[in-house]
Amino acid sequence: MNNTSTAFVVFSLVSLVVLAAEKNSNLNDVPSDIVVPKMIDGKPSAGKRVRHNWPEENKTSIHHALYLPENWTPKNKWPVIIEFAGNGGYKNNLGDVSLGTVDGCSLGFGITGGRDAIWACLPFVDSKTKQNASNWWGDADATVEYTLRSVKNICEQFQGDSNNIILAGFSRGSIACSYIGLRNDEIAKLWKGLICHSHIDGVTRWPYNDSDKESALVRWQRLQGRAAFISHEVSVQNAREFLTNNKVSGNFTFMDLPFSNHSDKWVLKDLQERKKVRDWFEKVIHQPGKDQ
Repeated sequence: MNNTSTAFVVFSLVSLVVLAAEKNSNLNDVPSDIVVPKMIDGKPSAGKRVRHNWPEENKTSIHHALYLPENWTPKNKWPVIIEFAGNGGYKNNLGDVSLGTVDGCSLGFGITGGRDAIWACLPFVDSKTKQNASNWWGDADATVEYTLRSVKNICEQFQGDSNNIILAGFSRGSIACSYIGLRNDEIAKLWKGLICHSHIDGVTRWPYNDSDKESALVRWQRLQGRAAFISHEVSVQNAREFLTNNKVSGNFTFMDLPFSNHSDKWVLKDLQERKKVRDWFEKVIHQPGKDQ
């Protein structure tokens, strides 16, 4: 073996070691450069994240978290990120925690930095207990209805741009981008694109009846070629193979996250991966709207 070949092998081995180290490192050791605002009581206003509900839920505990960007004005139309949270009661030995609450979401704020887009974290509606479901779906059809109504109201009351609605989610929320967001033709038409981090609908069987591959593919077909950003800790390969092997029609961007953490907090840190999803978001919202 000559010197050039030896150097190449050494470089390759070093690269693999570095990559392995990155994938075994802890995301929580990386400092955050932005902080998600706490959800507070009060009326929606620029730069505030408030606990909010619609009049139909006044006698219930059902609510969402609504953030108007710090540069919000009623004179403009604003892109909207609708987000769903992961399951509650989750924690691991890396320090990752998911409470399953609307105020625990991070993706929308990390992607926008708090400017230029409305961000709403919506609940999974438990229609029996009249509260937000912290695990799985509650009443999926009630959640669809709440989501449809929320998008309509945000566009009418806070100048959301109905042609620029992005649906995002982490873990359970990522699955929900299809399970809820593509559940029927009416709700599927809302979205200009999807942002799914960690799991997607159809790859894994979960403890509900229609988590099977065949049911999921019926939902995924409603994407109809639109943009979707799909990411996963360590490797996104399972999602890539599921969508490509089953010929789902979508403009997919896939991204591995070089950490083992099951977390949406990576968007709060100065990482190349955050830049990639921000660039994707900017590109999608500046494309012609779905009705234009």
